[in-house]
Amino acid sequence: MRIGRREFIQKSLIGAGTLAAMPSFANGGASDDKEGQAYGTQISQIKKPLAIAMWDFSWILRHHRYGSFENWDRTLAGLAKRGYNAIRIDAMPQFVVSTKEGKVVDQFRSVRNDWKLAMWGNQYTMSFRPREALLEFLPLCKKHGIKVGLATWFMQHGTDRKDIFDEEGGLLRAWSETLSFLKSHGLMDNVIYVDLLNEYPGVHGYTWLKKELNKRSDAKQFILNNPDAHLPEDFDLDAKGNDLRIRFTNDYMNELITALKKEFPQLDFFASLDSGLGSMDLSNYAALDFHLWIVKHPMFHKIHKEIGQRDQSMALYEKNKQIYALWKDNRSMLLKWTEGRIDGIAKTAADNNIVCGNTEGWGPVLCYDHPELDWRFTKEAADVCVDFALKHDNYKFICTSNFTHPHFKGIWNDVAWHQQITSRIKK
Repeated sequence: MRIGRREFIQKSLIGAGTLAAMPSFANGGASDDKEGQAYGTQISQIKKPLAIAMWDFSWILRHHRYGSFENWDRTLAGLAKRGYNAIRIDAMPQFVVSTKEGKVVDQFRSVRNDWKLAMWGNQYTMSFRPREALLEFLPLCKKHGIKVGLATWFMQHGTDRKDIFDEEGGLLRAWSETLSFLKSHGLMDNVIYVDLLNEYPGVHGYTWLKKELNKRSDAKQFILNNPDAHLPEDFDLDAKGNDLRIRFTNDYMNELITALKKEFPQLDFFASLDSGLGSMDLSNYAALDFHLWIVKHPMFHKIHKEIGQRDQSMALYEKNKQIYALWKDNRSMLLKWTEGRIDGIAKTAADNNIVCGNTEGWGPVLCYDHPELDWRFTKEAADVCVDFALKHDNYKFICTSNFTHPHFKGIWNDVAWHQQITSRIKK
């Protein structure tokens, strides 16, 4: 769909103009950088592809007695042994950031109200201390030769924190304070990028943003509700797609990146994606992290959703047979479809003169250790898709699956498999 020339929407249309109006934050910013402040090699400058693991928020929410991340030093050593040299983690900026009144909250309690098996995050109610965790964890990553991509899912995680999720400008304030905190402790020298929001614009917990997007789901109704909104000259109210929502999506993220680059010009910023690539304005993105799985093909929709429900009354061995049969019987077609999508990611990145990669892929999105499930599809898909990515010189960070956490024992314990595939990525 034609979006027209790139033009920022007027403040009244965006609903706030928050990013342009945000003040400079204390304890951070490019203006007070000390000479010799160390920053890591950014993803845009990486020469050889990195074998990256996605540890999301599990790295902190399973850091407790009996948790799979109980001992960070030992777990990071295990990741390095398997050949990984980078990770993507939720830096928890929504919990590092102070309240509007300037109060820092050191500890949060993450409550689990059900006993459904958790694939990511905490299995049990627990408490965590985000600032202390970053101070301990990031140096250990450097010790084990593992570079760090900072990200966020910006989720509440069963805590009683509410303010930042509904705060206009909350994402900017959270990242600005978090990066300033890390910089003040000399912890930026191993950071390779900042992924500002997971699978933008939809798969995250930033409720303010979702509300603003929902307001624009019906462009004509939005205009009726906001008669003073100033539309760009080339705005097409009758376009087949939702031009208003697309413009807001692009302008919001590009303005956010611009604001943070003023404070942290040494860092690479972007938002990870899993859809909408054709309508995204990537002009301010330092990299393209587009999450891609074979189960996104329509033939998998029903069966993959059923497995993801984690219903223990279900005959999961039958579901496991069905999903593997779909993969085995349609392998050639599915791989051709996937390769085409990978080629498209690489081309889009090249067209925008940026690097690309995948921190989430390649077969299933949802799987877990269970007596009636196995990891064949996950491993077989990765073995092929990684090579598809490696055909492209601009693919600079590549995952093996969504399941590189130690609590996925059925795949974590296969050290040789990890080593053979990560060695190909880093070659």
